[in-house]
Amino acid sequence: MKIVILTGAGVSAESGLGTFRDKDGLWTKYDLNEVATPEGFARNPALVHQFYNARRSNAAGAVPNAAHDALARLIRTRPDDVTLITQNVDDLHERAGATAIHMHGSLFTARCHACAATWPAPQVMTPNDSCPECARPATRPDVVWFGEMPQHMELIHDRLLDADLFAAIGTSGQVYPAAGFVDLAREAGAETVEINLETTDIGGQFDSHIVGPASETVPVWVDNMLGGSRTG
Repeated sequence: MKIVILTGAGVSAESGLGTFRDKDGLWTKYDLNEVATPEGFARNPALVHQFYNARRSNAAGAVPNAAHDALARLIRTRPDDVTLITQNVDDLHERAGATAIHMHGSLFTARCHACAATWPAPQVMTPNDSCPECARPATRPDVVWFGEMPQHMELIHDRLLDADLFAAIGTSGQVYPAAGFVDLAREAGAETVEINLETTDIGGQFDSHIVGPASETVPVWVDNMLGGSRTG
């Protein structure tokens, strides 16, 4: 059985990394139009780098939770059957031992706005940083901003069309194209399950729902997928 899993901010929230919908989180201190759009970066790259330096620091200090660990265990046990796609820009899946397709990029990668080269991001980035490939001071975070196309969409599309089971974990279902993944998977004949703190606005499009914190629900779901085994 081919399994495609989509994770969102709800998976990392229990590791202390809030979503932009949190009332008192880092996002509330900034205008999204100024720090998460290409236009905002063009107006004030220093402010954007300041914001992402703070997010990078927060992510570096976080640790994977039980949901990350459980998904890594599922992948280790069924490496040929599971595709993990994440909307998160942290590296907690990787630190738990999983390989993930980062459709929204990564805080820990830098990208040249001029030549599109990428390289490991330093802890602190500034508008004066030069690209190691073209030497132009056009360094930006390698994250997908509002209005930009997510990464790896062709690969993701192919995996969804091949899925027997699609699971959306900790994602609000409000942002496209990820919000449309459940429709694509269902059209391909896959069973679908939503795992979240509550049923989302697109919850009616899923065959089943598991409600509760990811750190509690995901390990149980993975145990059931593996027939109750706890290897690794």
